Amino acid sequence: MLALYINQLTMKTKYFLGVLTLAICASLTFNVNAQEKKESGVGKALDKTGKAIGKTATTVGNKTAEVAVKGTAKVADQTFKGKMAPDGSDVYIDGKNKKYYINKKGAKIYLKASQIKTRPETKK
Repeated sequence: MLALYINQLTMKTKYFLGVLTLAICASLTFNVNAQEKKESGVGKALDKTGKAIGKTATTVGNKTAEVAVKGTAKVADQTFKGKMAPDGSDVYIDGKNKKYYINKKGAKIYLKASQIKTRPETKK
């Protein structure tokens, strides 16, 4: 059925449909190429600098949070003497007798009894 319909089309219509098909394919090809990001040397340098600044800002922010939370914990909560967290840092006891430590991002990580280790004695 479709073959009969195509055979009945005039030459002008066939020519028009061929040109239209080529135009659609070409426009799709150009759109795909337009989506690709091409960077020059300056663009790459700016991206690297931006990423480095962002990474440094994150590191500084994490350290600031860690120091602030540790300072608050030393004042408000008790330090568990002779014990350490899995990462080797101090263990604190809050008002509800829960044990926790402060991670590198400044977050309180609560511990189970099995996670608390005895701190080895330092030799003098």
